[in-house]
Formats: sequence, C-alpha cells, structure tokens
Amino acid sequence: MNAVFAKTGDGAVDAIKLSGLTKSYGKARGIKGLGLCVAQGEFFGFIGPNGAGKSTTIRTLLGLLKPDAGTAEIFGKDVRTRREDILEEVGYLPSEALFYPGMRVREVIAFSAKLRGKDCAQEAEKLCARLGLDTAKKVRELSFGNRRKLGIVCALQHMPRLCILDEPTSGLDPLMQREFFEILKERNAAGATVFLSSHILSEVQQYCSRAAVIREGSIIVCERVKALAKTSAKRVHIRGKVDVSGLLDVRDLRQEGREVSFLYGGEIGALLAALCGQEIEDLAVAEPDLEEIFMHYYQEGAYAEH
Repeated sequence: MNAVFAKTGDGAVDAIKLSGLTKSYGKARGIKGLGLCVAQGEFFGFIGPNGAGKSTTIRTLLGLLKPDAGTAEIFGKDVRTRREDILEEVGYLPSEALFYPGMRVREVIAFSAKLRGKDCAQEAEKLCARLGLDTAKKVRELSFGNRRKLGIVCALQHMPRLCILDEPTSGLDPLMQREFFEILKERNAAGATVFLSSHILSEVQQYCSRAAVIREGSIIVCERVKALAKTSAKRVHIRGKVDVSGLLDVRDLRQEGREVSFLYGGEIGALLAALCGQEIEDLAVAEPDLEEIFMHYYQEGAYAEH
C-alpha cells in the first residue's frame, strides 16, 4: 500500500453529492429526487433489495445513464461535464462485470490498466495473490467467483480515491469475502472513500459508518449505522404457553409450538404485566439486528415517520 489519500477536512468537497437526481424508465421504476452526500474518507453503505434503484443510482452517478433531472457530483465535479476527469479517480465494480472470454486474466488486467494510462502491475500482482486469482487462465475458464475476483482487481489496481462497489461479494466464498473487506479497510484507512451498495445487511453493519436506505427509487433514511440500529423496539423471545394477543405495539409475531418471538415497541412494564401469571419457561429481551430494523423501514408507511 503506497498511496495515501487526503481525509476530509473543514471545507473539503464531498466525495459524492446528489441533488434531486431522477432517472425514469417510462412505466418501470427508476430513481426520483435523490439527495445524498458522502464525505471523503467515509465507508458508506447503500442498502436496498434488488430492484430498489441501487444500480440505477450508481450508473447515473457515473454518467453511464443520462439523468432526467437533478445533478450528480464526484469530488465537486459535475458528472455531465467532467466525466473523464471523474473516472480517473474512481474504481467501479458493477453488479455484473463482463470480459472478453478468449482473453487470459493477466491480459484483461493489463488491458484495464492501459485504458487508464497507468502502470498498475505491482498492485495488480498483490491483489491477485491475496484473492487467489490464477492469471494464466482464460476468462471462459473462470468460475463466477473468480470472474468476480477479476472485476475487483480491475476496479482497485489503480488505487482509486473513490471505490464504488455494486453487490461486490456476490459469488465469493466466506474466506474471500473476508479478505476482500480487509483490502477495503486498508484502502479506507489510507483515506480512500468506499461506497458499498449491498442487500447483505451484515456487511453494512460490520464495515460501514453511515448508510442510506433506498426504497422504490427514493432514499427513505440516511443515518450513522449505529443510529439506524438504535430503536426503542426490542426483540422478545418466550418459551412457554403464552397469549400476547392483548399486547399493543407488537410486530413480526412468530409462533411455533411453545416458542414465541416478536418485536415489541411498548413499555416493558406493560409487557411484564401482560405476561404475569402465564406459563413461561424462558424469557429473553434483546436489541433487534439491522436486518429487522431494515424490514421495519420497508413496511408500508413506516418510512414516512423518518
């Protein structure tokens, strides 16, 4: 790791800035009125299920799609007028990366570096070694996971100031996922900005400091990950013969035999009073995980409160 990138200071421009960004596909859903700022040096998560608008946002941000309205800037440069300058500083991994099937891995990597006009051989060699990528094989011989590794090397070998990664761990086994995030953590510690688009909430919770949630083409919340995970609701697990039908503020009720689980947003005293005298063998009250909170934001009407 040779490059060190400047961290954001007072008055520094944002790594990413979207204002009123809109892209429609006729009757098909796109994105509408997106506003978002990502500071330089952040490890930022962009959360949403497939079809929520994550890839459309990224492609519009990079100038691969023309917006219908609004603006998109990277390091203070408008993507419509400064696209070539912007792309010199960005490493982009699409959700589906395609390569010439007859080329060997080392040829693809060298070709990618040549397009950028940079000698990336040393860094590419390090990345291939860490990811266990065989550079002698042809693309057509690669498994899906190894093609993913090739995309990662092409996206990161030129030491970009901004890494934009769309569902990057798809196809990687757990060990390679861990190594991949170690690489990203090292880049981020050196000052690079990481923009991670994912529907795998455990990744966002573990590695990102802030995150935005996108729903049906609109950003419904943008907060620090710890703040997203902080809620008055609790996950309640009960073993025994109980009836919780009289409780208010109960969501996501699951019951199987003598096991009952639900999210509870009311007063603990009211919960204990309702359970008093019932046949309880075990009771556990815990903080909900990010996935449960994410599903709360996706419930009809829940996001309107935020």
